[in-house]
Amino acid sequence: MNAALLRYRVMAWVVGVMLLLVTAATLAKYLADDARWIEWVGPVHGFLYVVYLITTVDLAVRLRWSVPKALGVCFAGTIPFLSFVAEHRVTRQVRASSRSDAHRAARAA
Repeated sequence: MNAALLRYRVMAWVVGVMLLLVTAATLAKYLADDARWIEWVGPVHGFLYVVYLITTVDLAVRLRWSVPKALGVCFAGTIPFLSFVAEHRVTRQVRASSRSDAHRAARAA
């Protein structure tokens, strides 16, 4: 579980940073008439977003998330800054759940 969470966290941050770069490159294209940045940033972000989706689905399956929750976290990679917020919330929830599971197991033993 920890490995899946770590993969998700890394990809959430990578996709978040890339999305900010896409936003900056798009502004450069339309405000400064400079399309060279968007020509490489866009496709790189697209590829990394697919990797983000895979890591998110992997985590969702392992944690047995509902479909709406999984889709919401997947969608977070499309809006600037939202992947950072989603990563923080998911990490907090997974860690809290792990602690409560460990506590229940210790009491049962």
